[in-house]
Amino acid sequence: MNSNQPAIECVSTQSISRWRDQYWTNEQDQLAIEVPVALQFNGVSHAVMLATPCNLEHFALGFALSEGIVGSRAEFHTAHITHSALGITIACDIASPAFMKLSERRRNMTGRTGCGLCGVESLEQVFRPLPGSAPAAQPISAPSMRIALENLSRLQPLNRLTGGMHAAAWSASDGTLQQVCEDVGRHNALDKLIGMMAERNVNFEEGFLLITSRASVEMVQKAATVGMRSLIAISAPTALAVKTAQAAGMTLIAFARGDAFVAYTHADRINVTD
Repeated sequence: MNSNQPAIECVSTQSISRWRDQYWTNEQDQLAIEVPVALQFNGVSHAVMLATPCNLEHFALGFALSEGIVGSRAEFHTAHITHSALGITIACDIASPAFMKLSERRRNMTGRTGCGLCGVESLEQVFRPLPGSAPAAQPISAPSMRIALENLSRLQPLNRLTGGMHAAAWSASDGTLQQVCEDVGRHNALDKLIGMMAERNVNFEEGFLLITSRASVEMVQKAATVGMRSLIAISAPTALAVKTAQAAGMTLIAFARGDAFVAYTHADRINVTD
């Protein structure tokens, strides 16, 4: 993937006045940057998202994969990034068969941070088909899950600076975190992770997905679309996410904090012993 623009900073510095212990102090604070990012496929505008402007090539590839726009990395050719006063445009070139398929199911997804279904034009578009013949997920070790959770915070440098970033991470089965991506939007963080994994040929079925947000149906759909079989969230799931995960054969765990967690699907695949 190509870009003729240098990466821009994802954190800005803001002068603030802090009231604490009955005194004002003048300080500098770090804020997460979010900008409009327009995605084009073969010259046709498809979506505008508010995103953190780093790892944008991975974001474009991951979005194309997780939304079913392309079926494989091979169908995504290039991503050309341009900056303007209004925001950022990512012009993606995809294979002709994939673009023809996209043209048949065009969605206007102009949205905002955290909005996974913004602009969907009909109810039929909400529940897109998910892989139905995927193999069962590998068993998850509770100790490995704990190790991954313990190490996640130190691999979120943007969140440490700002306190306002979500993360999506991929862990090997032994709890070793292999990839971590951050963004102001939880969907964007997952798309960046998916794109990075696809670019580096990481197997989507060997390990588990860890997210720092709630487990919404969009997160389940994106993960299932690319073949991820296990999703672990530190916050709550929604009823529709649980139903979708069950239908997709996905192991869904939420409220994962320390040694505690709640299995909402396929508790039989979780090994709680050392």
